Amino acid sequence: MDNDIRVWLYDILQSINEIDSYFDDKPKVFENYLSDIKTKRAIERNLEIIGEAVNRIFRKNKDFNLDNAEKIIGTRNRIIHGYGQISDDLIWSIVINHLPKLKNEVAELLND
Repeated sequence: MDNDIRVWLYDILQSINEIDSYFDDKPKVFENYLSDIKTKRAIERNLEIIGEAVNRIFRKNKDFNLDNAEKIIGTRNRIIHGYGQISDDLIWSIVINHLPKLKNEVAELLND
């Protein structure tokens, strides 16, 4: 695997691990997330990093196999450029439903 791509995959993994760490001392409860602006902004920032890393991977290798790559990049763009229209429900759904899958996929790619 290309060294740049490997670095960007590690960036994705690191951002997911950071998001997970925000819940080390508390359960993942949507209402708690809604009331914690620092956590919301930190998660959004990490999602930006994830989206940018995926974008860089695909600029370097358009044939790289990563599920939901276009949606990940689109979410990054939406957070950055449409920040006033970010849905808490969407971000929470990503945290709960999509990041665990992405984490497993990236870990498998790095182990190959």
